[in-house]
Amino acid sequence: MNIYLNGNLLTTSAKTLSELLKEQNIDSTVVATAMNGDFVPRHVYETTAVTEGSKIEILSPMQGG
Repeated sequence: MNIYLNGNLLTTSAKTLSELLKEQNIDSTVVATAMNGDFVPRHVYETTAVTEGSKIEILSPMQGG
């Protein structure tokens, strides 16, 4: 299926947000995620379905000042 990950079109076979993060080699413990504009709490990554056309933003913390 085709989704948008951080604004880029991506073809994936992942069925859940957790599977997508693993597929993309992203450590789920150090990122914040939104799907279709809504924040997704980490404890529901495994049950959050990824569907055709989903718009997913993955943000990692930045240091600095």
